[in-house]
Amino acid sequence: MVEEKIVQKLTASFNIHHLSVENESHMHNVPPGSESHFKVVLVTDDFAGKNKVKQHQAVYQVLADELAGPIHALALHTYHLEQWQKTQQAPNSPDCLGGGK
Repeated sequence: MVEEKIVQKLTASFNIHHLSVENESHMHNVPPGSESHFKVVLVTDDFAGKNKVKQHQAVYQVLADELAGPIHALALHTYHLEQWQKTQQAPNSPDCLGGGK
């Protein structure tokens, strides 16, 4: 499963305080059971001192194979621990408006 692969790769690559990987494919115009749209919330001290662009680039590097293949969309919400302790939640993903739905 793609979701399991994402969890495995991120867990192996970052010192994680919190990780949430949600398959949001059901919110899009894709066949039932698809694994193409994901939301990732990743909290790690590895992101301290890095801006969002650098944080996201680090995740893209780890998930390069999946992004080149089965993943069509990836909603990334990255935080270092201090940021996360202030909010403790990521924003909800918007409804899909494309694809003829």
